[in-house]
Amino acid sequence: MTLPFDFTIAGPPVSQQARRSERIEEWRDAVQAAANRLWLGAPPVESVVMVTVIYFHDGRRFDVDNIIPKPILDALNGLVFSDDNQVTDLVCHKLDLDDRPRVVSQSEVLNKAIDNGGQFLHIVVESAAAREVVSWHRTRLLPKAASPR
Repeated sequence: MTLPFDFTIAGPPVSQQARRSERIEEWRDAVQAAANRLWLGAPPVESVVMVTVIYFHDGRRFDVDNIIPKPILDALNGLVFSDDNQVTDLVCHKLDLDDRPRVVSQSEVLNKAIDNGGQFLHIVVESAAAREVVSWHRTRLLPKAASPR
């Protein structure tokens, strides 16, 4: 398998601060299963990576800091990358689907999830930029539009 690698999972995410640890474990297992369906048993990458998590929600109040993807990174550890210390960049976004965001994407996985409707997370693992600051992710998120794409 090569990078970039992306997949989606139904939301909402479960925060690392959830009161019940079984909820965190269930969420981590669900993320791992969703990634595994597309990773197809390929060996984990050994290079440094950037992880982007975008939560497409349905107007519910949810702080972006609750998307902090510790359980997501734990789920991908040993599957997509060998060790989560390879993650050098981490980006989290939330987008309200009620605002009808315009999403410019070349990802068939993301396009399919948008077409299916409902809230979900789009997770992207890609090669990290070597010793430079990345100011914006390749997926452009634009303000309100007349259609979801």
